[in-house]
Amino acid sequence: MRIGSFSRLASGALLLTGISSAAIAQDSQSRLTGLQLSGDKPIQIESERLEVRESENVAVFSGNVSVVQGPTLLKAGRMKVYYLKDGGSAATGSANIDRLEVDGNVYVKSENQVATGDSATFDMASEVLVLSGKEVVLSEGENVIVGCRLTVQMKSGQAKLDGCKGGGSGGRVKMLLTPGSQNRQ
Repeated sequence: MRIGSFSRLASGALLLTGISSAAIAQDSQSRLTGLQLSGDKPIQIESERLEVRESENVAVFSGNVSVVQGPTLLKAGRMKVYYLKDGGSAATGSANIDRLEVDGNVYVKSENQVATGDSATFDMASEVLVLSGKEVVLSEGENVIVGCRLTVQMKSGQAKLDGCKGGGSGGRVKMLLTPGSQNRQ
């Protein structure tokens, strides 16, 4: 797995940013070309329930949440979308998003790249994504990186994966690179 792919895969969880607005999706496209987030592609969100709490500026999608835009898929048990106060209506989708929280077996796939963890957050203002869990797994084909906390600074493209403290691996990040695997994909 190329280091650039690691950063791109890590930021693959940023499919979440696509639900905020076409403008943000277009902005994400310019920085994250591998994600193919685009304001001209529809975003399909499905869940068993949607609860909009207008007074709290939050929308909660729960039960087998699935978000699709282009080749990128996000699956989770629940996704909370926090809106800025006085930023429009959450019920109509015209509100500006402050942050996103996703939990319950988070799974993100973009083409041949997959990222999994227990929970994820994305702060819209700072453009920082955090994917965490007992085990965060990033894979591209046969190549795999494992840790417990992935932090991606979207503005700079920097990504950091922390090991699991107190885990069986001694708190270390694990990486498996298979020679020639990039040529087979």
